[in-house]
Amino acid sequence: MRITHPFHPLNSHSFELICRRRHWGEDRVVYAGADGRLCTIASAFTNIDPPDEFRLVAAGRAAFRTADLLALCDALDGLAGRLGAGDA
Repeated sequence: MRITHPFHPLNSHSFELICRRRHWGEDRVVYAGADGRLCTIASAFTNIDPPDEFRLVAAGRAAFRTADLLALCDALDGLAGRLGAGDA
């Protein structure tokens, strides 16, 4: 497994994958660090999953996915409904 997050200090370093499981409410991988200690990192920061097709097609030209923007709109609509029109 290789760390691929561009801002992680171990970016491009490869490690032996021990296991993959949910820790602290997120999907994480467990690996043996350089000193032999067990470490965890979010699986999204590694190459363990195949590349996201949207990111491949967008090739850096789109900052947000349509589905994510629609989910944000729904969340903002819900928040606005709870605040009420007089609070805006």
